Amino acid sequence: MPPNPFVLITPASRGLSLALTRYLLRATTMPVYATHRSDSEDAIKDRILHALDVDPKRLTLLHLELNSEPSISAAADKLSNLLRPNSYMHTGFFTGGILYPEKQPSDLDILKITESFQINVISHLLLIKHFSRFLPTARKPDLATPAKWVHVTARVGSISDNARGGWYSYRSSKAALNQVVKTFDLQLQMNKSQAICVGVHPGTVKTDLSKGYWESATKRELFEPEDAAEKLVNVVDGLKMEQRGKVWDWAGKEIPW
Repeated sequence: MPPNPFVLITPASRGLSLALTRYLLRATTMPVYATHRSDSEDAIKDRILHALDVDPKRLTLLHLELNSEPSISAAADKLSNLLRPNSYMHTGFFTGGILYPEKQPSDLDILKITESFQINVISHLLLIKHFSRFLPTARKPDLATPAKWVHVTARVGSISDNARGGWYSYRSSKAALNQVVKTFDLQLQMNKSQAICVGVHPGTVKTDLSKGYWESATKRELFEPEDAAEKLVNVVDGLKMEQRGKVWDWAGKEIPW
């Protein structure tokens, strides 16, 4: 029985994640599974499919709350029940992120710090816990290219690249996410999975998260969501086994720890 690859994007309803979902529907023929937290699944599906000339049956939505492990577990179980035999995750984009831009220690707030780590790190760990079972194992037929498990992180998570300070909770949570990337990739190597884990930095994308910083971003790193999505998918598609466990930017350049 031939393998049945699919794509997962979580979450997938806004900004860069929405653009990634739409681009992968347009640029591939694989089934696309996309998560959301809205009460209106039809509205989300309409938003994703708007003006796309694709078979709408390729898109399946899964309800998932990033701050709830039972919700993450239930979404993974639903996906398992929906998949055809011999299915595996070809590419997974894990895009959850939130930014509180503290400029000095007095700006730090326990609730905002907690939410930053919940969304930027803990949700990513729980997605690994519940969704990594869909990656190809060593027992699968040899794949021409490894499956890609991709966390959207940020250049400001680089400790060696930090020359300006500020953004305490965002920088530190993204640095922690970079450690998650490395650690999970080592796990995949140990299990001889035909998959790699990487982090990607999309540049400054014109979304609600970065809206206050568009003017300060360099023009070469300020992108519309659609452009950023295409650049990231192209970088990820080109990654080889030896490039695993690292963080790559939108131009395919490695970001130091």
